[in-house]
Amino acid sequence: MIILFTTMKLAAKFNLILLAVFGLGFAATGYTAHRFLWSNAQSEVVRQARLMMETSSSSRTYTSQKIQPILAGIHGERDVFYAESVPAFAAISVFNNIRKTYPDYSYREATLNPTNPSDRAADWEADVINLFRNDLSKVEFIGERDTPSGRALFLAKPLRSVQECLTCHGLPGAAPAAMVRNYGTRNGFGWKAGEVIGAQIVSVPMAIPQGIASSAFSTLMLWLGSIAAVGLIMFNVVLDLAVILPVKRLSATADAISKGNLDVPELPVKGKDEVSALADSFNRMYRSLVKAIKMIEE
Repeated sequence: MIILFTTMKLAAKFNLILLAVFGLGFAATGYTAHRFLWSNAQSEVVRQARLMMETSSSSRTYTSQKIQPILAGIHGERDVFYAESVPAFAAISVFNNIRKTYPDYSYREATLNPTNPSDRAADWEADVINLFRNDLSKVEFIGERDTPSGRALFLAKPLRSVQECLTCHGLPGAAPAAMVRNYGTRNGFGWKAGEVIGAQIVSVPMAIPQGIASSAFSTLMLWLGSIAAVGLIMFNVVLDLAVILPVKRLSATADAISKGNLDVPELPVKGKDEVSALADSFNRMYRSLVKAIKMIEE
């Protein structure tokens, strides 16, 4: 390797050194950029999930404060239970509309003791709910889990029962008769005001932030590679004009003098850099050599 390097031409040596420096810088930049872009992609996905969560929460609040009171009287008058009066139903319905634009996101209102069995928390959801129950100060939890289709990222917030919830979920005897007739008295009762009874959970496959990060990383590396290539070409042009050509002229002049040709013109000296200083020194040596030879001939 050392022998190969010593036999290379000057331009090739400069390019080899520059490529090694560029390569190390490219690798370091790629590593740092990939970590940053991955973190940024996760943050963006979580931000979107949080926005969807707030939309669902707003739907719950609106249903509880505006829709539920209107339908409460109708329940008794017509002996019919309207699911539209349930905040969870409204939140899920709104999110289903959001999924038309963001199909990869999913929303669950998992509950430990739900009226509807389909809302019962899975084991991992129960762990998240118990996390909120054991730490009442925690208002949000971000985690990852394995699914049959791959790794998933999720955002969870606690669901706490309020006084209005106890109308349907307190004692079975106080619940609307139509609701009890639909769902029975075995599930969804015995809630207490302020108790964490479930969790709102927005999930998204990890493939989504990974795709965002990979796309941004590929674009960044392509641009950096293109800039590096242009920079290398420009460097070679400048190197050829500022170093290689003057050195070639010096070498050609020295070769001619060594063969006895003392009529060659002096090297042009432009600027005050090292190459110009070398040319100036060579010219002085050349003049001294010519004088010395003439003195010998005389």
